This record gives sequence, structure tokens and C-alpha cells, in this order.
Amino acid sequence: MSFISYDVAFLVAFTLFVVAFLYSRRHNLKREGLLYLYRTKVGIKFIEWTNKKYGKILSKLQYLIIASGYLLMFFGLWFIIKATYLYIASPYLAKALKIPIITPLVPYLPEIFKINFLPPFYFTYWIIIIAIIAVPHEFSHGIFARLNKIRILSTGFGFLGPFLAAFVEQDDKQMQKAKKFSQLSILAAGTFANLLMTVLFGLIFLLFFLGIFSPAGVIFSTYSMEALNVSEITSINQNYLDNSTFVEIEANNKTYFAGSQMLNDSLSNEEQYIIVFDDSPAFKAGLSGAITEISGNKIRSYQDINSTLNSLNPGENITIKTIATDKTIKDYKITLAERDGKAFLGIGFQYQKRTGMFSFLYSLFEKIKDPFVYYQSGLGDLGIFIFDLLWWIVLISLSVALVNMLPLGIFDGGRFFFLTIWGITGNKKFAENAFKISTWFLVGLIALTLVKWITVFF
Repeated sequence: MSFISYDVAFLVAFTLFVVAFLYSRRHNLKREGLLYLYRTKVGIKFIEWTNKKYGKILSKLQYLIIASGYLLMFFGLWFIIKATYLYIASPYLAKALKIPIITPLVPYLPEIFKINFLPPFYFTYWIIIIAIIAVPHEFSHGIFARLNKIRILSTGFGFLGPFLAAFVEQDDKQMQKAKKFSQLSILAAGTFANLLMTVLFGLIFLLFFLGIFSPAGVIFSTYSMEALNVSEITSINQNYLDNSTFVEIEANNKTYFAGSQMLNDSLSNEEQYIIVFDDSPAFKAGLSGAITEISGNKIRSYQDINSTLNSLNPGENITIKTIATDKTIKDYKITLAERDGKAFLGIGFQYQKRTGMFSFLYSLFEKIKDPFVYYQSGLGDLGIFIFDLLWWIVLISLSVALVNMLPLGIFDGGRFFFLTIWGITGNKKFAENAFKISTWFLVGLIALTLVKWITVFF
């Protein structure tokens, strides 16, 4: 039985527990909108103790927290504007992502939308991540609220069915009367905590990967291909054109294969060039998965593939062992072709050039985890489970920090932006108008991506 079966059972059991819990404590519940809020005093003493113990350090830390708030707002705006432009302008991105660029992350999202480039997102992950993200976020708000003499009324949880949210409730009247600097530090404290969690779990993720995983194969990204001038095509196998993913074509006395849809589009649009696959052994065999062995030789890197193929001759029969993402192992019997006097298999490795503000992070991560290497867990499925969980924690922690500081009404960044404009201009009315403009601007961007997504998939 797969883990997802146990996870669904856990979801059902947890839902029943929440229902029973809410019913037994219904006198402490208050409905606000769609949420049921369960208020307690748990953690208030911890907030008070933290301020008494580390008050001087926390006071100085406020400057760093506010600075991080502005940086997160800048990067968040940059990301959503650029992502929206690419999402709208690209004819392929919406189809590839399968979801809008800002989507509530709910359990089983990758499975529901068949997003193959994301790891599974179990309900178990969701519960753990909520605790790691929401609890530090909310308690950071509370700690810095008390630092600035704002009373904490309660702590607790919000319930929407089996889905949880944590909160620390402060005295809003005192918050409104506090100095702008104090309000800014309180508002940005939550996302600062999320940043700290991103760094902490990023290091844990890195150490776990280096300690548990080892190279066990090579992942190729494409078959051998080239750009072909459409005018050089001499024949198209019409039997393939309407019924196959790939179409067999002839050009320059050679056989190639082109994507059926791509060929139709190129011919209809009278494009000059089309990307085609060579008639290679790998393509004809339908080679797929991570290559782990070639004729008994263990493959751990691109250099292993290169040296192994260089030791073989054109026309030689070989056996290639691969492992798929679902752990299925398959053997391929392949006869090597010839190119430039050497044995030719016909696989390729396309490195994606990273640009923009996060290119350094991508490059650094790829030096640690080669995207073309298949890694094997020393702990088996448990290692993969923990690896995926840590990956989600890092991704969601950073995403929450960025999104929550957007100058949008429902987020902390909304009031943070309003207070900033008010402080700069000294004009509250101007700040309110700027806040409304930023909110509607971001709502408009999100709406555009939703419209694009609907038009693509519906």
C-alpha cells in the first residue's frame, strides 16, 4: 500500500478529531468569516519571558527586521510582476505550470493537477509545515508587540475544516496608536521569522542531502536534436501526422523526427526552422529514466557515460539499465550508431541558463545537487520522504515571507506599505490612496494570471 493511502486515512482521522475537538470546546469558539477561532492563553507567558530576558537584543533587532521587510517587499513585487509578464506573454508557460502563479498550497496539489516537476505534497507535510511556518510567524508578531508595550489578548488556532491557522491576537487599538517605527517592526517580525526558518531548514536540507544521498545514475534531458530548415524537408510520413506524437520526416537524405503539433504549427505559420530529433538509437528505443548501467558498467556521472561510450564501437549491441521516477527498473537492448567515427547513442544534456536576482542561488544549489545526476537515498523511501518534506519547508517558508510582505490589503505588507508612504509624505490621505492603488494593481495582476489559466485549460 502506498503512503498516500495512509496519508488520506490520517486526513480523515484528523478531520474527525478536529470536529470532536471543536464540539467539545464550542463555548470557546467564535466564528469570524469562514474560520472558527479557538482562543487560549497558551504561549503568552513565553512571550513575556522572551521580552524580559532578551529585551535589549530585540530592541536593536527591530532595525534589521524592518530592513528585511523592505527587501522582501521589493523582491516579492519584482517576482510577481516578472512572473505575471512571463505567464501572460509565453504561449507555453501556463501549460507547463498547470496552475496560476499564486495558488493556495493545499494537500495533494501536485497530484490533483498532475504537476510532475513537484514532489508529492501530503497532508502530513501540510500539518508539519503549518506548525513550522505559522507558529514562529505569529509568536514573532506577539513578541515584538509586547516589546512595544502592546497588550496580547489571546493566542490560538483558526479552523477551516481540517485546515489550521495559528494566531496571536493583540490589542488593535493600542497597535493603531503606536509609533510608526514600532508598527513596522511588529508587522515585519512574522516574515523575519519565516526568513530565519528558511535559512535554518535550508542548512538542515543541505546537510541531510550531503549525508544521506549519493550519485547512482545520470539523467539526460533530451535526445540528440538540431534546428532544421523547413525548406529542406523532402517528405513527411502522412501516416504519422495525425495519429502520433512524433512525425517521421526526410531531409538532406536523412531521417528525422519532429513533434506532431510543432510541425503542424511551423508549417501553418510558415516558420523557417523547426527543432527535430535525430534518428538516433536512444530515440528509436524510447530510452527514458536515469541511466544507471551501460553493459554492466556503473554510471554515476556524465564522465562515466562519455568514457563508457568511447570504449565501445559503432554497431555494437549494448544493454542500458534505467530507473524511472516511480522506481521501475528497465533494460533496453540498443545497437549503437556511428557519428564522426565514434559510437553514437543520441542523448543530450540541456543546461538551463539562469538569470535574474536568484540566479546565484540556483547556481550554488546545482553545484551541490547536479540536476543531471540521479541520487539514491541511503535511507530508502524514508530518506526521500524527509528530503521532500525539507524541500517543501524551505520553499514555503520563503514563499510566505515574500508573499506576506506584498503591499496588498490582506497581508502584513499592506499596512507596512501604508505606514511607509504616510511616514515619507506626512500625508495620511495620500498614503491611503497609494495603498488602494497598490492593492488593486496586485489584484489585477493575479486576475490576469487567472484569466490566462482559465483560457488555457477551459
